[in-house]
Amino acid sequence: MMFEQLGLIGCGLMGGSFALALKRAGLVKRVVGYSPSPATVERALQLGVIDQAATSAEAAATGSDLVLVAVPVAATEATFKTIQHLITPHTLLMDVGSTKSDVVAMGQRALGKHIGSFVPAHPIAGKEVSGIEHADADLYVGKQLILTPMESTLAPALQKALEVWTALGCHVVQMSAQDHDAAYAAVSHLPHLLGFAVMNAISGQAKGAEFLSLAGPGFRDFTRIAASDPKVWRDIMLSNRDEILAQSRLFQQSLQALDALIESGDSQALEASIRKASHTRAKWHMVQSKK
Repeated sequence: MMFEQLGLIGCGLMGGSFALALKRAGLVKRVVGYSPSPATVERALQLGVIDQAATSAEAAATGSDLVLVAVPVAATEATFKTIQHLITPHTLLMDVGSTKSDVVAMGQRALGKHIGSFVPAHPIAGKEVSGIEHADADLYVGKQLILTPMESTLAPALQKALEVWTALGCHVVQMSAQDHDAAYAAVSHLPHLLGFAVMNAISGQAKGAEFLSLAGPGFRDFTRIAASDPKVWRDIMLSNRDEILAQSRLFQQSLQALDALIESGDSQALEASIRKASHTRAKWHMVQSKK
């Protein structure tokens, strides 16, 4: 499997890392890249992430048999509209968005008869830092990659998507967009929401700065994801709002149950609840370490 040209729309961490990984694997002859910022495109050229700069998304997609849309989810539909006439049944079009139901709906609205070439994708990978400078060919190695094909997805496009992500070292999983959004609201979006809330709750106190100065490794590990890109996470929170709010309500019920045990001084029940959480975490970690 060899692609003639990757049209990279969005030269950031995710897109740049995909281009570097594709090049290293010898799966693409040429990478043409576009970002709204000319400085970003220039930097991508300097770093060897792309081989040719494009002045528009349309120019990047022109002549590309593989197109990766690596833009904020909120910009995806406009990007699809711009390039839809360049997509053929032989093109593989993918995104890397963290939410999928909304992206599928965007594709159905904007791609029209070309929707079959679109295979929605979500790499479970990233860093707290963003930008082309942090692009890394190893970013996807050993990571999970979720594909959420639609009924209209063409079989050859899905097969190519499976093959390319597998070749980059990913463990590929397929599921519906709805199942994806429910799952990641629980295991990704909610933890980020909690990280943001904890940081704001502490920093908003009169002695917040003093408390933070005393924090150790446990706090560092727990709040690591609170340093994530604000614009990216604003879009995720809003685009998957129903599932996130449902998970937030479940979390609040769980927190209130612990509050009640602390307030009542029921040490046995409190210890049992903590033990349950500890056991679940240990079991999960054991499974993860075997992957």
